[in-house]
Amino acid sequence: MNRDRTAVLMTCYNRKTKTLACLAALFNQILPPNITFDVYLIDDGSTDGTAEAVQQTYPQVKILPGDGNLYWNRGMHKAFAEALKHNYDNYLWLNDDTLLDPEALNTLLATSHHLSQQGYQRAIVTGSIRDSQMNTLVYGGMVRASQWRPLKFHLIEPEAQAKLCDTINGNCVLIPREVAQVVGNLDPAFTHYLGDFDYGLRAQKQGCTVWVAPGYVGTCPLNRRKESQIEESEQLPNLLKKMDRPKGLSIQEEVLYSFQEWQHFVQRHGGLFWPLYCVLPYRRLLWSTALGKLWK
Repeated sequence: MNRDRTAVLMTCYNRKTKTLACLAALFNQILPPNITFDVYLIDDGSTDGTAEAVQQTYPQVKILPGDGNLYWNRGMHKAFAEALKHNYDNYLWLNDDTLLDPEALNTLLATSHHLSQQGYQRAIVTGSIRDSQMNTLVYGGMVRASQWRPLKFHLIEPEAQAKLCDTINGNCVLIPREVAQVVGNLDPAFTHYLGDFDYGLRAQKQGCTVWVAPGYVGTCPLNRRKESQIEESEQLPNLLKKMDRPKGLSIQEEVLYSFQEWQHFVQRHGGLFWPLYCVLPYRRLLWSTALGKLWK
């Protein structure tokens, strides 16, 4: 019987309860005996005892330390780099606030194998995640809004069969060895956001396909990104500093990313009109500050 080895890649910071719950759901997966997995967890300088609790409860988890400045993308890049050394059959990105359903990993692997049999050997498979309270889609596969807005994406609902999509949220994503050999690792030019979007788009450019698995595979609370909301009284220089943080600046439920990282993303994926797409999101910041001055 052929073995199917998967490396599960995770990163965490000061969410001990959620991280342990995520691992509990992962280790309770219902799997055939030929399917095994190893967990690579980046603990990015947690001060709440996450690493110690994981080591005590799940000693088989490979814990790699971070310095507190990795955030999601660079943490996942570090975990991916370590796992790639061991040539796994698959690599699973998993957010530590996501609770997998008992058949989740089996669903993703079965979907990947089915696609391979259909001729899609280089197929990324993303799992759709529902809100734990509202039971609605919050993360998963994404498609472009239109040909005129190639860098604006919308989530697509999963169906009974796998569906093609354009790119991915990084919450629960299965990457076969054949994809990793072509696309490689996440791009460390991104700190927190955009790395997952970039990976899906790069994969397509290199002849891979991106799919949404059938149905839902788990639950996760929606991250509403309240930490950097704009305030009416704030001046533009202060807002620009907020925008340059790893988690960006939220305006009207939309995130403005660090301009350097956004420019890197747009130059790579925006085509001939990338300079226009590069500046378009920041019109909201200028408009909001202009209105703020009028309100004074």
